[in-house]
Amino acid sequence: MSNKNTQALSDAGVSIWLDDLSRERLTSRSLVKLINEKNVVGVTTNPSIFHAALSNGQSYASQVAELAAAGMDAEEAVFKITSDDVAAACDLFAPIYAASNGADGRVSIEVDPRLARNTAETIAEAKVLHELVARENVLIKIPATVEGLEAIAETLAAGISVNVTLIFSLERYRAVINAFLTGLEAAKANGHDLTKIHSVASFFVSRVDTEIDARLNAIGTEAALAARGKAGVANAALAYQVYEESFTSERWNLLAAAGAHAQRPLWASTGVKDPALPDTLYVTELCAPNTVNTMPEKTLEATADHAQITGDTVSGTYEDANAVLDTLAALGVSYNEVVDKLEVEGLQKFEAAWNELLTDLAASLQKAGK
Repeated sequence: MSNKNTQALSDAGVSIWLDDLSRERLTSRSLVKLINEKNVVGVTTNPSIFHAALSNGQSYASQVAELAAAGMDAEEAVFKITSDDVAAACDLFAPIYAASNGADGRVSIEVDPRLARNTAETIAEAKVLHELVARENVLIKIPATVEGLEAIAETLAAGISVNVTLIFSLERYRAVINAFLTGLEAAKANGHDLTKIHSVASFFVSRVDTEIDARLNAIGTEAALAARGKAGVANAALAYQVYEESFTSERWNLLAAAGAHAQRPLWASTGVKDPALPDTLYVTELCAPNTVNTMPEKTLEATADHAQITGDTVSGTYEDANAVLDTLAALGVSYNEVVDKLEVEGLQKFEAAWNELLTDLAASLQKAGK
């Protein structure tokens, strides 16, 4: 039986995706329990999640031994292991995928974060990952760097569904939507069935508050301190306004008439970092139709336990959201400086996690091969 709070979110048009995946989660059937009881209808992964999964459990030991015996190096083994987990999760979510007409039941896997500034290599790896997982309900994650925009369009043009990740700014989000539309137009020209192509745009939330609130604390005035904890939600609300405006245009209507699905906003980084803020802030305040909220399990459990879901809390809040950003500018906090820094740091974190994953896996392969 579904939890009343997560059911209320689903009823409000929010798809709950879990921001976590591991072999243990699959074999223990804890993921099945979350599907049945907490309305989880998809999964997202990233290099940090896979590094934690491979570091913290013995559930990969037998496969690592097999891969070592086969002579695989860490680079080869990591793609095999992660794509196997994602394929298994895709199979688990297949009924939800079918029932939702492809919108949900999705599992994301990310291209090597070291390629984020290389358009051609990102496109090539997106196609390789799509073939490795070999499931219709996989989403290939591509970072929304400037170099990634063309890769997003080209991957979609090849008929591959995409999760665009690491979006922090409204300007970049508009560019992502343009890349999405460009990709679908090319996919249509290439003869692909647009009804089979889906995409989400992952707009990061908590990291915006973390960075901006640190700057407000440094300013230290009464007005600065009063502005804390508001930027993340305001930024995301304005992103939803961009979404609403973009998917009513004539350009979009032509694609919709050909069977295309709108690229849904996905709220990422929804675990609250500041204990002074409500632990369900990025769930209750970002409830809007046709959105995805990808939650770490801690946030999902908090939502199920005590979130107050009151329906759409985003539509019509845009004037207030703009006022929040105007206040920050008046206080001397540079929006552009913040979002640029967050993109660089986000890429660095994922690249560091990927490198640690490769190092740990290389050591495990060497040990298993002895």
